[in-house]
Amino acid sequence: MRILMLSWEYPPKTVGGLANHVYNLSKGLVDMGHEVHVITSEYGEEIKEHVEEGVFVHRAAPYNIETDDFTKWVMHLNFSMIEEGIRLVNKFGGFDIVHAHDWLSLYSGKAIKGIFNVPMVCTIHATEYGRNGGIRTDMQRYISSAEWLLTYESWKVIACSDYMKNEIRNVFNVPEEKIWVIPNGVDGESFNLKFDYGSFRRNYALDEEKIVFYVGRHVYEKGIHLLIEAAPGILREYSNTKFVIAGKGPMTEELKNRVRALGIAEKVMFTGYMSDETRNKLYKVANAAVFPSLYEPFGIVALEAMAAECPVIVSDTGGLGEIITHKYNGMKILTGVVDSVRDNIVEILRDEQLADYVKKNAIKDVYVKYTWNKIAEHTALIYERVKEEEVENEQVKNDDCKTAEFRGLSINDIYR
Repeated sequence: MRILMLSWEYPPKTVGGLANHVYNLSKGLVDMGHEVHVITSEYGEEIKEHVEEGVFVHRAAPYNIETDDFTKWVMHLNFSMIEEGIRLVNKFGGFDIVHAHDWLSLYSGKAIKGIFNVPMVCTIHATEYGRNGGIRTDMQRYISSAEWLLTYESWKVIACSDYMKNEIRNVFNVPEEKIWVIPNGVDGESFNLKFDYGSFRRNYALDEEKIVFYVGRHVYEKGIHLLIEAAPGILREYSNTKFVIAGKGPMTEELKNRVRALGIAEKVMFTGYMSDETRNKLYKVANAAVFPSLYEPFGIVALEAMAAECPVIVSDTGGLGEIITHKYNGMKILTGVVDSVRDNIVEILRDEQLADYVKKNAIKDVYVKYTWNKIAEHTALIYERVKEEEVENEQVKNDDCKTAEFRGLSINDIYR
C-alpha cells in the first residue's frame, strides 16, 4: 500500500510529540512492507527530499509571505504541501491512503483527497477544546472548527486513548463507529544505553540524593506547578531529594520565582531544553519520573519512563490514567491535588520494593502493548478497512446507478 503522511513537524523539527509519532509510525509501516511518503515543513539545512530508514521524506517551504499570524503561516505551508502532493502523484503514481495529523495538515489533506479521489484518515492528537478547557477566543474557535472539518472529511478518525475518543465524539459530534483507538508507542530499544551511571548522575545530584525527574513543556495543563508546590512537603519527608526539571515554556520564569520564594532553590535544577539522549539517560538514573498533568490526551512521557525502567507517577487523567494501574506499573495521583503528588512521590522514594515491582511490570507492558510495530499493525488494519469500505461503497453506487437507469431516473434523483 502506498501511503501519504501529512505532518507540519517531523524530526529533527520537533515541537511536541506529534513529530516522533509520525516518524516512528512511518518507519513501522515501512517495516511491514508499505511505501510511505511524508510531506512536512522545511527545517534549517535539512535536505528537501531524501529517504530516511525507508521513509520518503519531502520537505515543503511555506510561501515566502511575511506574517506574524500563525494560522496564515499554516495556510501558506499547506499550499506548498498541496503542490508537493500533486508533484508526488505525477512522479510516483497515486496513493492508497492520505493520513493527516492534526488540523495543521487539514487543508493539504482535504485538497489532495478531493483532487485525486483518495480516502483520508486522520489522527487527532489533542483538541483545542481540551487544551484550553473550553473555547473562549476567536483563535480557539477557528482551530476547533478546523479540527471538526478534519474529522468530517476523514473516512476514519484515530484517537490515542479512550479519553480522546470520548472527547472527539462529544466535541465534534463524530459517530462512535468512525473513531478507532490506537495508543502511542515507544522504542524500548533506544533506552538500552551503556554509560557511566555514577558520573552522569553527579551532573544533577549528590550520590546520596534521589532524583525526581520531570520533562515536558512548562504550561499550566502539564501541572508542573503542582510538583513545585509539593516539593517542600516531599523534602520534609525525604530530605535527600533532588528535583530535575527539564524543558521550558511560558511558565518557566514563574516556576523559578516560586522555587526561590519557597526557599528550595538548591534542591531544584531547571535544565532548559534537553536532548533525547540526555533525557533517556536521566530516565535511567532517576528514582521517579513525575507527570502531574491536568490535561493529557495520551502521555508518551509515561511510556518513555516505563521503557527506561524508571518508576512513573502520573495524574489519573486522560490517557495517563489508562496507561497506569496504581501500584502495579506505576503510581496514580489525584488530579490537581498537591498532597497526593507529595504522598505518592514519598512512597515510591521510601519503598524500594514497590519501586522495583512497578518497574518490572512497566517494562513488560511496554513490550506487550506499546511497541511501534504493534501500533503500525493496528494502523494498517484501519487502512485496509477503509479500502474495503471504499470498494463496498463504489459497488453500492454502481448498483444504484443501474437501478436509476432501469427506472429512467438520473443518479441525482436517487440521492435527492
